[in-house]
Amino acid sequence: MNLSPDQVIMFQIWDIPINATIFYTWIVMAVLSVGAILITRNLRPDVPPNRWRTTLEVIVQGIQGQIEEVAGRPNRQLLYYAGTLFLFVAMSNLMLVIPGFEPPTASLSTTTALALSVLIAVPLFGITSRGLGGYLKTYIQPSFIMLPFNIISEFSRGISLAIRLYGNIMSGAVIAAILLSVAPFFFPVVMDVLGLLTGMIQAYIFAILATVYISSATAPPPQSQPERDIT
Repeated sequence: MNLSPDQVIMFQIWDIPINATIFYTWIVMAVLSVGAILITRNLRPDVPPNRWRTTLEVIVQGIQGQIEEVAGRPNRQLLYYAGTLFLFVAMSNLMLVIPGFEPPTASLSTTTALALSVLIAVPLFGITSRGLGGYLKTYIQPSFIMLPFNIISEFSRGISLAIRLYGNIMSGAVIAAILLSVAPFFFPVVMDVLGLLTGMIQAYIFAILATVYISSATAPPPQSQPERDIT
């Protein structure tokens, strides 16, 4: 049993080894890209929506509603980013039902890359929303002594995201392997259903955490209340 798809070399391109993580990541990207093109190819007001378009619209509206609930305001750029994270992680986990497919999220390199993207997106969204000076001020709030702690907090967020996602996916894979060795005819169906459920939950949690971190960086600074004249 390979604990990570990084250990499996699928083929080589110009003497560059392509492991299973990269290969299955390309598959997920291709499925999402081709699916989006096929579903939206007749996106016109005079064309009634089909089942796939309706499903996609429900997903997008659900993600948008969650973002507005967390951030307290609509944010189209955050919808694009958090929605992409959710769809990638969800599709990677949903494709577990395909025999022989190894989810790229089962690799620490993939989860680290996703966490690093969030770590980079937080200051980018913050600078875009508040400006460079306004965003840097958040590191010395409520006082300058909090600067090192706020910097450590930023990096710990990325580490926790990567470890949480990788740990949950890998723990499910290890438990499934143990159960399959005990009862190979009964547990596959149960583990497939459980894997789909936990995969969707992990995609939701990852996207929500990214939304929370970015929303906190883009939130408008609190307005100071004017002092009342008591005389």
